[in-house]
Amino acid sequence: MDAALMEGLGRAGGAMAICLAAVGSSLGAGEAGMSAIGAWKKCYAQNKAAPFILLVFIGAPLSQTIYGMILMNVIKNSASFANWPAMLSVGLFGGIGLGVSAWYQGRAGASGADALAETGQGFGNYLTTIGVIETVALFVMVFAQGALK
Repeated sequence: MDAALMEGLGRAGGAMAICLAAVGSSLGAGEAGMSAIGAWKKCYAQNKAAPFILLVFIGAPLSQTIYGMILMNVIKNSASFANWPAMLSVGLFGGIGLGVSAWYQGRAGASGADALAETGQGFGNYLTTIGVIETVALFVMVFAQGALK
């Protein structure tokens, strides 16, 4: 296999890492955002103050895109493009792991937004749940980098 093809396949792994993470971030932020809008609507309909803090739930899945960028840079700066199968695999599976984490973080945030707007209580518990899901993304990013060594 020629060097240009190996380099291209290795770099494709980096592109997969950030793109798949960003897809998950978009899905998660979108789902949490739609729920927050519905929660705000309920508050307005009941003449209650709409909690601005719901934006935390909407923005939480975005960090996985940053983790995808970090993983992309690690893949891109790997020692040798002769290791392209590992680079491609780490990008694909790492990106999927990051993306699914972001998506489910948004789903949890959607539930948290609805619950917080309805009860006005439990923000710390809801945020802790989102933090546990975030931890999965951190594990994926760190352990995937280790697979390249």
